[in-house]
Amino acid sequence: MDTKVGNNDNIVKTKRKCKGLMKALNSFFEPMMDQDLDPGGVRPSQQEVPQKQEIHKPPSAEETCIDLTADAVIPKSSVNDAQQEDNSGLIFVTWNIDGLDQSNIQERARGVCSCLTLYDPDVIFLQEVIPPYLAYLKKRAVGYTIIPGNEAGYFTAIMLKKSKVKLISQEITPFPSSTMMRNLLTVHANVSGKNLCLMTSHLESTKEHAKERLKQLNIVLKKINEAPESSTVIFAGDTNLRDKEVSKIGGLPSNILDIWESLGKPEHCRYTWDTKMNNNLRAPYTCRLRFDRIFFRASKDGGHFIPRTLDLLGLKKLDCGRFPSDHWGLLCIFDVI
Repeated sequence: MDTKVGNNDNIVKTKRKCKGLMKALNSFFEPMMDQDLDPGGVRPSQQEVPQKQEIHKPPSAEETCIDLTADAVIPKSSVNDAQQEDNSGLIFVTWNIDGLDQSNIQERARGVCSCLTLYDPDVIFLQEVIPPYLAYLKKRAVGYTIIPGNEAGYFTAIMLKKSKVKLISQEITPFPSSTMMRNLLTVHANVSGKNLCLMTSHLESTKEHAKERLKQLNIVLKKINEAPESSTVIFAGDTNLRDKEVSKIGGLPSNILDIWESLGKPEHCRYTWDTKMNNNLRAPYTCRLRFDRIFFRASKDGGHFIPRTLDLLGLKKLDCGRFPSDHWGLLCIFDVI
């Protein structure tokens, strides 16, 4: 199994009802990926997709988007069949999908989509999205409202299931001194009459940029506390944080929880970037860190959304011998009461 979900009834139900949608997505992805991203065929230029090793260099203004929308449309009936809602819970995913790595990109993308369609999340946060995937998602993920943090280079995106999550407003907060095109994407939404403030970011990468990363973290924490008191706040993403960096700023404010810590620090979710278990980077070193994190601030009256379980996504190696991403995704289930 991809995650340690135990006997969770909601996940079992979700797996069953998503088989048709997963089949439709997989059948679409094969011709789309083979035509546009196959190493033996047409590849995106360096202007269209910045390379992983040059992540700190913004792409040129002439950046264009590859057309991935010429194939057959996913039948709407497949999407509708997968949207018989259970309003007692909220299924949430955050994942750095590593869109900058061109190696085995078609198979890895299919792997990402298989995971997402399998668990049918209500809210999805993605990092390292690139224009071809944004174009694809806008055209094909008809069951979701998609809000990107940018439309050039690489960026974050938030996806809201239309049948369950109502979009109220959105905003982007720039990180003024970022050299890596990073910002904070905020979406205000409503679920079953309850207000949610959703935030995602990809904080500055690498050990050498810790100072900038902490500046960005402080902006995030300030924005979390500025959110309306009537809203529950969920921030998540690839924070690139080391525990000692969080300690350096005195830890999180008392009203903001790190969900992994609040759930008892489950060992199977301790590392989300793990070169010991994940060989995508072919790194000659072992590095195990919890880069991907979920922060939670309850609404003033409290109790509307309660984090219940936390698991990893993307643990299954694909036929190409690689994982869908160099990061594991995080799957969190909230009770909605």
